[in-house]
Amino acid sequence: MRVDLTRRATELVELMDDPECDPVLLDATYARFATVNRLVSGWRSLYRSHIRPRLDPSRTTSIVDIGFGGGDVPTAIASWARADGLPVQVTAIDPDERSVDFARRRYAEGPVDFRSAHSSDLVARGDEVDIVLSNHVLHHLDPAQLAGLLSDSASIARRLVLHSDLERDRLAYAAYGLVTLPGRRRSFLHVDGLRSIRRSYRQQELQEVVPDGWLVERRLPMRLLLSRRFDATTDGRR
Repeated sequence: MRVDLTRRATELVELMDDPECDPVLLDATYARFATVNRLVSGWRSLYRSHIRPRLDPSRTTSIVDIGFGGGDVPTAIASWARADGLPVQVTAIDPDERSVDFARRRYAEGPVDFRSAHSSDLVARGDEVDIVLSNHVLHHLDPAQLAGLLSDSASIARRLVLHSDLERDRLAYAAYGLVTLPGRRRSFLHVDGLRSIRRSYRQQELQEVVPDGWLVERRLPMRLLLSRRFDATTDGRR
């Protein structure tokens, strides 16, 4: 059956979002995120092009990852920065306690502080950090939640916001489905990944629903990067 990719399939719900889902399969899904992100998410390139130029060897740069999932992306960024001799303090937040529990177990000796929280909790406390980022979060959100995330991100970040996500694309859908099919019974990765692609935006769709000041760029492979940069003349920020 041919899947309709002309629109966002926002009615689809990912299996791992079910609070009653199989905990063994959920842990297996979290564990496989590291491989998927290493292959397709492009954070190594984003670190080099967007994050590293904003890190200062003479001071600690604060970073918050919103909705960290398996915890591999913030852990990798913290490790890359430290390998480059650039001090960072990385905090990762996710409202799902199951995600927090997994990341704390998997990266118990790692450099990231994993916490259970919403971005709105940081705003309510008056927290500010240098860089805010997220990976594969945007397609989960309804319009009100997306607006809230972007408002919270702009309130929290002093220098840079990066929200990276999938782009809905037929080739990406076909390729992902084929590659993940053999392991479809060992985790939620196959079904949820396909649903994520169907829920995701195309570049123009996302640009049309974000406020002024936000830039949507297309990146390979089949990625969208939503970003906002602050400088001395933007909203009075440093």
